[in-house]
Amino acid sequence: MKQGIQKFGRFLSGMVMPNIGAFIAWGLITAMFIPTGWAPNDKLAAIVGPMLTYLLPLLIGYTGGKIVYDTRGGVVGAIATTGVIIGANVPMFLGAMIMGPLAAFVMKQLDRLWEKRVPHGFEMLVNNFSAGIFGGIMSILGFLAIGPSAEAINNALGAGVGWLVNHGLLPLTSVLVEPAKVLFLNNAINHGVFTPLGAQEAAEVGRSIFFMIESNPGPGLGLLLAYMLFGKGTSKASASGAAIIHFFGGIHEIYFPYVLMNPVLILAMIGGGASGVFTINLLHGGLIGAASPGSIIAEMTMTPKGAHLANIVGITVACGVTFILSAILMKLFVKAESEGDLEASQELMRTMKAQSKGQSAGQSQDAGAGLNLDKAQDSDQVALSNVHKIVFACDAGMGSSAMGASKLRKKLKNAGLGDIEVIHSSVDDIPGDADVIICHNNLSGRAKSANPRANLVGITDFLNAPEYDGLIDKLKDSTSKS
Repeated sequence: MKQGIQKFGRFLSGMVMPNIGAFIAWGLITAMFIPTGWAPNDKLAAIVGPMLTYLLPLLIGYTGGKIVYDTRGGVVGAIATTGVIIGANVPMFLGAMIMGPLAAFVMKQLDRLWEKRVPHGFEMLVNNFSAGIFGGIMSILGFLAIGPSAEAINNALGAGVGWLVNHGLLPLTSVLVEPAKVLFLNNAINHGVFTPLGAQEAAEVGRSIFFMIESNPGPGLGLLLAYMLFGKGTSKASASGAAIIHFFGGIHEIYFPYVLMNPVLILAMIGGGASGVFTINLLHGGLIGAASPGSIIAEMTMTPKGAHLANIVGITVACGVTFILSAILMKLFVKAESEGDLEASQELMRTMKAQSKGQSAGQSQDAGAGLNLDKAQDSDQVALSNVHKIVFACDAGMGSSAMGASKLRKKLKNAGLGDIEVIHSSVDDIPGDADVIICHNNLSGRAKSANPRANLVGITDFLNAPEYDGLIDKLKDSTSKS
């Protein structure tokens, strides 16, 4: 059941995460130019409504369709989503999440029906007109049926959320959110659920607490501070660096092993998260757009005029409560930690992360087997002396791969190899001109399929991978021989 939930969550977040930049752009324009913004401007504020009503749902519909059936599915999904948008009176994030993948799936099945029956020379004609005709039909269906139905569901969900807020029960969401984050449902919850809800609420009242329920960096910081003071061995030594990456870099998964090491500390995370939600809601805080990644810098950037104090207090309270509860729980229930505890928890986290991507631990190991630079290269692989572009790949192409790319870029520069380009991307969008791909072992199979010609380096830790130095040594050696 957990893997089924994770798979569905990946699908939801996969429609929103690639478009987070558009949500941030909408949030910044809203924060600046609406009547209560930093620089009110009626002319520029006219951009806000169309972006919310048309641009964001269309992007979600296109992305959902593309996940199901590549670019063709994305185009048909966007066409169909237009009908849903026009057929409803509220922003159709939910409708886009339904219509985009649905239209692409049906288009895919229809193409399979006639792909071997199309006369030679008529392929382009059939492909173009079938997509146009079917997309138009789905758009009409969305306008007449799915749009109004999605609006009814949307209104029901809104009423349920309003009931939680009116009865002071919103902090209870932390009982589900904090454990779910450690199970790698954080992106699904934040971008698949809270981001669409938050965008709709922010359009109505100028801010939304939903953008902060999952992304609040306070609880994670409080936990890591407790380890800095009361931890032992490796966990104590590494907590300070993890705290900086978590709080300022916004990479929340870096604290997950510290919870897995002592699962009782999930109670501290729930307490801190609930306290933060209660405080922010009480002080009428919130964000104008999605804070991604969940860094304090992103949180403050997306805070609208008049809400900075409320948000800072909410983050501080979440941090303080988590710190106090963690300290108490560590004193009462946590035995003296050995040096291997953190490493074991990190390995457990890697296994759980692999499962969250639909892989088993065995699959992960098999996928990475034999994919290293010590093996003889295939004849069609790029010679190391001709390496011009290195690509870091992770599932979303936003968090861990960006950290790894930054770290390797500095190492290459110090080694006199600064002319080699280092970029990061999602594992499904690795560019064809990549000469070396670096990714987690769990993703090696997908990376190899995306670009068979590139040399592949599998790692387990984007921050402290010994493979970085090994790769640099081989690049220097190959360059000197050439």
